[in-house]
Amino acid sequence: MRTKPQRDTATGGDGALGTRERVVRATSMLMQRQGFDGTGIKQIAQEADATLGSVYHFFPGGKQQLAVAAVRHGDREFADLLRDILDSEQDPAEAVVACTRTLAESLRDSDWVDGCPVTATALGTAGRFPDIQQAAAEAFEHWHALVFDKLRAAGIRDEDAGDLAWTVINTLEGAELTAQVSRSDKPLEAAGRHLARLITFYRQAATSA
Repeated sequence: MRTKPQRDTATGGDGALGTRERVVRATSMLMQRQGFDGTGIKQIAQEADATLGSVYHFFPGGKQQLAVAAVRHGDREFADLLRDILDSEQDPAEAVVACTRTLAESLRDSDWVDGCPVTATALGTAGRFPDIQQAAAEAFEHWHALVFDKLRAAGIRDEDAGDLAWTVINTLEGAELTAQVSRSDKPLEAAGRHLARLITFYRQAATSA
């Protein structure tokens, strides 16, 4: 999943991003739009306002190492957003709806270009680079844990909360991709409504048990 892109490429001055961070963010943005195979290190260096030498200084393993760093960046970026939304709503059903709205807004703002950098990078390397796949799997586990904790805190029993958290993450991923392809908010809006109903059902079942 994707937050609003952060593309500060300033060099020098207070608050400027360091070279390594600019390179990672540039890699994340380019790979989510062009995929792993469509993104070259020279292009990454240009986008990050960095030299090739500095890119290889921080990432001697080349594009594969860059992709792992980009996936981990995407993990942290969405986890921060998800945590903020979950903390802002007492009801997890309302929090999930708020999340779908935020994802839809981000897609609209990017003209439906910026989807999930984790999924885009991982799918383009499936079966070829286990370290990239592992980083993506860890990202999904991270997001699942955040949702699981929210559902459990709302009174849903652990077994149900675990399965339901995966349902939330899987549905959000699929709805975001569908929304991006169709250039429409509707898939995310529908996902939010139905996930909210499902979460409410489990909360009510836990209360009446």
